[in-house]
Amino acid sequence: MLAQDDNEKRLRLYETMKNRTLAGNCGIGVFVIALVTVALAFGTPSWLVSDSRIRGAKLDRLGLWSHCFRSLPDPLDQYQRRFFVGCRWVYDPFTTGYDRIRGYLLPGFMIATQFFFTLCLLGVLISTILVLMFFTCCSPDQNRFVTLIKSIGYTMLTAGICGVIAVIVFASLGNTDGWMPDHPNNYLGWSFGLGVVGAVACLVTASLFLTEGDIQQKKLTKFKESQARFEMEYESKA
Repeated sequence: MLAQDDNEKRLRLYETMKNRTLAGNCGIGVFVIALVTVALAFGTPSWLVSDSRIRGAKLDRLGLWSHCFRSLPDPLDQYQRRFFVGCRWVYDPFTTGYDRIRGYLLPGFMIATQFFFTLCLLGVLISTILVLMFFTCCSPDQNRFVTLIKSIGYTMLTAGICGVIAVIVFASLGNTDGWMPDHPNNYLGWSFGLGVVGAVACLVTASLFLTEGDIQQKKLTKFKESQARFEMEYESKA
């Protein structure tokens, strides 16, 4: 009877340990938001947009990797004999003269924005694999489960910091006079908004997974202590 009671206690402790906490479940949900928003912000061309009500605007919209112009005069041609119209990849090798204005299209702050937001996306993609392992494959009774959770937390923390740096740099310098034409009529677009949401979601995800890691570490420690106590009690009874 005593052995059966001990086994039941162990089973209850083990079942409690197997469950993800609210922090872990919320972390998965917020991570999905971070993944979607960061990926969309990275690939969509609406970080800076022109007011559609303005006639004769030269800029249509631009993103991290593509630009859409209505009629942009070549800034290097003082006679304005060449105009750029339509949407193009910023590294387009086919349009005549486009490579010559790349320095104009990609000033230092824009390259910094691309760099840090790319790091943000890479961090989220790496975390996607880890979150899938956390959700489908791994359980608290496996080795390095807590390490997996904390790895997600720290990776997302790094991604969030990089994302925050990117959006702050772009918000500070992306819509200033002296870069894109028609400055007073331009504004930060929905892609930039998604970037902000994604960066914040990364930080929230990081805090939730780090909290989950601490909780699982305490549960694991408690389970080991209880298991050792059960073994000592069983030996004393034997």
